[in-house]
Amino acid sequence: MFSVEEIRKDFPILCQKVYNKPLVYFDNAATTQKPNVVLEKIQGAYTTQNANIHRGVHFLSQKATEEHENARAYVAQYINAPNPCEVIFTRGTTEAINLVANSFCERFCGEGDEIILSEMEHHSNIVPWQLVAEKKGLKLKVVKLNALGELDLEHYESLFNEKTKIVSVAHVSNVLGTVNPIKTIVQIAHQKGVKVLVDGAQAIPHLEVDVQDLDVDFYAFSGHKVYAPTGIGVLYGKEELLNQLPPYQGGGEMIDRVSFGGTTYNELPYKFEAGTPDYVGSTALAEALRYMTALGLENVRKHERELLSYTTQRLKEMEGVKIIGTSCVKSGAISFIVSDIHPYDIGMLLDKLGIAVRTGHHCAQPLMDSLGISGTVRVSFAVYNTKTEIDVFIDALKRVTAMLS
Repeated sequence: MFSVEEIRKDFPILCQKVYNKPLVYFDNAATTQKPNVVLEKIQGAYTTQNANIHRGVHFLSQKATEEHENARAYVAQYINAPNPCEVIFTRGTTEAINLVANSFCERFCGEGDEIILSEMEHHSNIVPWQLVAEKKGLKLKVVKLNALGELDLEHYESLFNEKTKIVSVAHVSNVLGTVNPIKTIVQIAHQKGVKVLVDGAQAIPHLEVDVQDLDVDFYAFSGHKVYAPTGIGVLYGKEELLNQLPPYQGGGEMIDRVSFGGTTYNELPYKFEAGTPDYVGSTALAEALRYMTALGLENVRKHERELLSYTTQRLKEMEGVKIIGTSCVKSGAISFIVSDIHPYDIGMLLDKLGIAVRTGHHCAQPLMDSLGISGTVRVSFAVYNTKTEIDVFIDALKRVTAMLS
């Protein structure tokens, strides 16, 4: 039975007080809290089986290797990847995008070629492409948004030409909460022979992700957004495509044979995993995904939709509040501004009342520029949040805005 009160008991950090107020944690889009099963998995890994993986002949190394590769297989199953070798462990979404930007463009892009992004992208899905574009003489094109904070698909389709090589877009906006129509985006690109990378950092905690159904060429996400530790993430890539890409980094593990006369590279997925991987983080990530599966992904989605709808309704009742991003297909987060009050001031005073929200540009300055604002207040939800917490937040927001008006 799905019980939020029982779920909250799995997250010890939620029991604490902040400034003598019960903690209300609404900063989940930045990072989620970790359940006991994940914390215990990390503790167990370091206390019972810690040893560098692969190539070790002793028991601890073999056990750690087995756990790491089992984690890879579980992640592949979770996102419905055809083969575990298509799951590359990274430090997070940012490293995964940098990997694709560098390796894909090294193999497939030449001077004058073009890359399509969108106005709603996080900086981690903008700056890597800018860096490689500067090196190789590439051009970035940007999909505009409509008044609801959705991608303008007509404008998107108009950006393609014979020089377009790859599209890189967010599955869910970390600011607007907009859920982008990835299947349509991929279909349009594939009809024109163009590959697609999807930034799934904000989607993986809230949506069921099936990479085969979406038909994405690459899909990236971070563990810390989905109840796993920081410093671990995933890049999914189609096997045939990954085999064509050059390595992103050099070092141990990613090699087949090294000599000063030349080096040959390892098979997938190890070709893209130079150095000692985070074999503890990978197992903790798999444990977090198992936790989500045990809760029931549909139960999680239903609960979070209710939180989103309820918060939207309560905010709309407040005078002076403007919600930024009003698509009918949203997930995870709501951003808003209140009259001419600076978001930072609101966030600071809410913190004194025990309520953690995120304020500012949310690493999406181009989006803020297009909206003509400097930043927003963002509340973002997880499976352990409740309507009671939302009521506490709304009451606190009324109090804070009355003080600042």
